[in-house]
This record gives sequence, structure tokens and C-alpha cells, in this order.
Amino acid sequence: MDLLNTLVDKGLRRELPTREEALAVLATSDDDLLEVVAAAGKVRRQWFGRRVKLNYLVNLKSGLCPEDCSYCSQRLGSKAEILKYTWLKPDEASKAAAAGVAGGAKRVCLVASGRGPTDRDVDRVSQTIEAIKEQNEGVEVCACLGLLSAGQADRLRSAGADAYNHNLNTSEGTYGDITTTHTYADRVETVQQAQAAGLSACSGLIAGMGESDADLVDVVFSLRELDPDSVPVNFLIPFEGTPLAKEWNLTPQRCLRILAMVRFVCPDVEVRLAGGREVHLRSMQPLALHLVNSIFLGDYLTSEGQAGQADLDMIADAGFEVEGAGTTTLPRHRTDAAAEAETGGGCGSHAGGCAPCGDVADEPGHAEAEVPGARTDLVAVRRRGAGTDLAPNA
Repeated sequence: MDLLNTLVDKGLRRELPTREEALAVLATSDDDLLEVVAAAGKVRRQWFGRRVKLNYLVNLKSGLCPEDCSYCSQRLGSKAEILKYTWLKPDEASKAAAAGVAGGAKRVCLVASGRGPTDRDVDRVSQTIEAIKEQNEGVEVCACLGLLSAGQADRLRSAGADAYNHNLNTSEGTYGDITTTHTYADRVETVQQAQAAGLSACSGLIAGMGESDADLVDVVFSLRELDPDSVPVNFLIPFEGTPLAKEWNLTPQRCLRILAMVRFVCPDVEVRLAGGREVHLRSMQPLALHLVNSIFLGDYLTSEGQAGQADLDMIADAGFEVEGAGTTTLPRHRTDAAAEAETGGGCGSHAGGCAPCGDVADEPGHAEAEVPGARTDLVAVRRRGAGTDLAPNA
């Protein structure tokens, strides 16, 4: 297929596809799906080999968020029956993080519900970061705390944070349809604050909220321009008790096409398969490893993932390997560019640029499915791990 040959060539050169080419990937038929996966897989292997980076979520504060994001189980007015608790103590969070590290995770993602942290919250998270770093040598720590105020990103970095996550979620044109309590521009500004502080930026999207193909392409092109180091791709799980509880729009094939499009547009960044993979990809999850180079291990924020050992078995059975703690995730040209920017040089790493830890990696639901193939039976609210007396899944 000429389209795929063109996209592979561009991906190997880190050249931006056209919008028409990206849209064409989403429009390919199921008959062409394996060809699409194989083509995007060539780009993935060029920059990341057969390595899979494991990330582990620790939900520091669950529920009771004042924001009205329609997709979120922790939103203002949510009737979802999720775990709700206030801030974990640093030693509790460190213990939870250790379970993920023991399971093979090289990055721990610290997430807290809310509009954004107060200065006291930043102090609290800084203590948690220090505790995790002290007990887990070499682990990366990513914070996901919402909108940042001036100076907070610098303080997190000084405490030892390596990265900051804040997802764009959807296109600028449709952002107001899913959230009214903050703006798309607010999210962009927070990512830029993290970058300016020298933190590795992590920003991604949510697919399956009823958006069009054009919306998906818009947000991925915006991410490329923003140029984060990692792009989490979340697939909405419509959570009973949220406004999007009936939005069962995804099939495994659709998810794979979306991941392939993201890889073609952002060829050399860490593309992370995030929330919703178990529900929407189901038995086709191993095919996604040919497109992404990063996944979350075990459970998410308010929903349960498949068993951590099942994740490890899937990676091995598919012919991939878990990325070791001593391996640098990103290609050398990106890490060199980051070092240059830190010392006052340039800030981009490829033509055009490219773009919570799973802030929707927890959006499951029990709505009665109206779309054929919707599998509400695969969704389970998290009842173990952080904020409970039960052992975590890692």
C-alpha cells in the first residue's frame, strides 16, 4: 500500500505526515489492519527496538475533584462508586511504589485528583518523591497533580521528580464539550511550565469520547507541536455515574488504528498504552505492542487492570522484552536535545516537534452497552492497593 510505504519512510526520517495521511490511517479497513500494524511496527522498532517500558500508577488522593471533566470517575458530581481517600502519607506511597518497581516498573507515576496542587501539596508530594527515590535506586518518578502554578514545577524537579504528566485529552475545538472548569490553553500552559523547569513532559489523549477522526488527528498534531517525551493513549471506559457512561464507541481494530496513527505522527517518542486497553483491545492487546513501547503495569487509578504477571507474560509471549532500569528509553537524538536545552540550547528534537501519567487511566464503567461488542463485564472498580489494606496488583 503506497500510503503505508510513505508513512514508514517519513517515520524513519522523523518527518511529519500530512493531515490527509493521518486521516487515511484511521480510515483503513479491517482487511488492511495487519498491514497497518506491520508498517507502524517498523517505525516503532527503528526507535525503540523490541523494548517495553513498564510504568506503575500510585493514586495519592482519590475522588472528590472539583473539576467537571466528563470522562472522569473522580469528577465533580460523579456517582461512580470508586475508592475515595485523602492524601497518602509518604511512607504509604513509597510502599505502594515499591510493589510496582518489584514487578519490573522503571517509572512510578504519582497522581492526585484536584484542579491543581497547593504549595502545601507540593511539599507533601516532594516528601513522597524523596522517600521513593531513597528506597528505590534508579527509579523514575513522574508527577500528575493537575494545573501548576508559577514555581511549582521547579520545586518538584528540585525534589527529584523526573517528569510531569498533563494530558491534552482531545482537540482544542472540542475541549469545551468535555470540560468547562478549565480550558485547553490551561493544559498547554502546564505542560510548557514542566518543560521550562527541565522536567520530561508527558502529555497524551483520550479516544472514544464520541470525537471525530479529525479531532483525533488535531490533538495528535498538537501534541507533536508541543513536543513531550511521552504520549499516553487512553481509551475511554464509560464509567457508570459519569456523563459519558453510554459512550461505547471503540472496537479492538479501531484502537489499533488510533495507536498506529499516533506512532506515525510521533515516531520517536514514548507512546504509552494507557487506560482502557484491557476493556477495548481485549485479546488483541499483544498486537498493540508492535505500535507502543510503554504500558502501565497492573492497576490504574480507580479501576483494576489485568494481573501484573499477565502483563509480563504477554510481553514475553509476543516476543518483546521489559526495558531494564539501566536502559535509556528515548532515542539518543532526543536525550541529546534535552541536555542541550537544559544548558541553554535548542528545545526541539525533530521537525515540527511531537507530543495522567494516566489521568484517565481509570475510567471504567458498568453502563448497559448500546454498541455491539461493548464488554462492561471486563470492568472492575479498583478495591486493592493504594488507599486500602489489600495487596496491590503488580
